[in-house]
Amino acid sequence: MVALEPSATLAMAARASALAAAGVDVIDLSVGEPDFPTPPHICAAAEAAIRAGKTKYTPAAGIPALRAAVAADATRRTGSEVTAAQVVVSNGAKHALHNVFMALLDDGDEVVIPAPFWVSYAELVKLAGGVPVILPTRLEDDFKLRPEALRRALTPASRMLLLCSPSNPTGVVYTPDELRALADLAIEADLAVVADEIYDQLVFDGRAAVSFPTLRPGLAERTVVVGGVSKTYSMTGWRIGWTIAPEALSKAIGNLQSQETSNPSSVSQHAALAALTGPQACVLEMCREFQRRRDLVAARLRRIPGVRLPDIGGAFYAFFDISAALAAGVGGITTSGQWCEQLLEREHVALVAGSAFGAEGHVRMSFAAAEAKLVAGLDRIERFLSRG
Repeated sequence: MVALEPSATLAMAARASALAAAGVDVIDLSVGEPDFPTPPHICAAAEAAIRAGKTKYTPAAGIPALRAAVAADATRRTGSEVTAAQVVVSNGAKHALHNVFMALLDDGDEVVIPAPFWVSYAELVKLAGGVPVILPTRLEDDFKLRPEALRRALTPASRMLLLCSPSNPTGVVYTPDELRALADLAIEADLAVVADEIYDQLVFDGRAAVSFPTLRPGLAERTVVVGGVSKTYSMTGWRIGWTIAPEALSKAIGNLQSQETSNPSSVSQHAALAALTGPQACVLEMCREFQRRRDLVAARLRRIPGVRLPDIGGAFYAFFDISAALAAGVGGITTSGQWCEQLLEREHVALVAGSAFGAEGHVRMSFAAAEAKLVAGLDRIERFLSRG
């Protein structure tokens, strides 16, 4: 437990907050948090729940109405039948992931994780006694895991494949055919699959984020889908996520959660219920704005000499290559961590080092911020890179 690494995104956000509190004009583009307020009808539902006295313990796996709403939403959007018994509501998607790893992994089980990966994946796997097997991917392939690379990585200890599409940190969205090729290997190798689909409604350019268990017959029996309201409905602080899994596994996860946390926040569950069952125009509006920001950020970054980035198809991140700047070694800066530290110190812009995501030579920028902040931040990033 002493060796557990802290979250790099939260650590950088804390440093940026400390500087801002000291009066420094900091532009924080480190944390993946929508800058929009939680929609009013969701807040109203929470207020109504408080007034109605819905502030007590709930069933450990979540209130029945919310579990049913998650199942109905998944069924509607994927075309595959999901039941409430398959759903466990947790304290955010991070907690949901922890539950899955604790329920499925034994000591020494290997979990294949394509890099770049979200900062908490590897640490949560290790916390459960598993062994993260990090597979590097290439920017030239849009950071997508190729089937041949997955096949080479498999060993007798391989237990699980972890995928995230749309991706944090890259914003890359796998096509159905690309996922099917990985699904075929997962079935062949008898792997469990964890599909982190927390960004599945934030996709751009008419793309569709395809839910992994729908790709092949038999996949639903070996797949756990992780989702939540944090990104889609700008509800990060409400801490409501969930898993959709085979019913027996969901029962085990619910039992585990009953010992860990008792239940997710009762009030937040009623807010999440309103999010899923209420008006959805807010989701479309936020997604359109994120796409507009994506266009701005991608165009600006691609104009900077030496900077490269993949095709950003969803989420709200730009994961860009700064290896040319690091190779120059100006000012003794040779790692993405040093680069981010100096960017914060000299230009007061907070980004997250690619090393935290398993991809040295890159940095992650969140564009979940107002246009004026993005433009100012990009101006400072460009100035910093031009100085070396």
